[in-house]
Amino acid sequence: MGVSVVGSVTAGGPGRASWWRWLAGGLAVAFGVATLVEGGHTLFGGAAAREAAGNVVPFVLVFNFGAGFLYVATGLAVLAERAWAVWGARLLAVLTLAVFGALGVHVVQGGAFEGRTVAAMTVRTVFWVAQALLLPRLMSRRAAGS
Repeated sequence: MGVSVVGSVTAGGPGRASWWRWLAGGLAVAFGVATLVEGGHTLFGGAAAREAAGNVVPFVLVFNFGAGFLYVATGLAVLAERAWAVWGARLLAVLTLAVFGALGVHVVQGGAFEGRTVAAMTVRTVFWVAQALLLPRLMSRRAAGS
């Protein structure tokens, strides 16, 4: 008999789910702040910052920077147990998947890119898909809209 990751998250009772919810929200906020700092530095740091970033894919950079604000807002909503946090995570998962797909098209068409961009988009996609799938189970029934 196997236990799913989701089942084990909530199996410990409300206190354990609350701990996981705080971790999910805190990670989202931290990820958002890091995204804003790094993306802002590349976008607004001048020619030297852009040169150091290498083959930046502009639409990916702009999307990630803008999404950083939603990362922070969604993470804070998770911490405050707001129902819309689940929808924010779902929106971020879908949008990130779409931009990752567009990056794939860019690469296949011979566009310049950095390997670390692909790695970062992989991490972002996994993070937000996991948040979208796990948050409904981590939020209270009232906050999750059940």
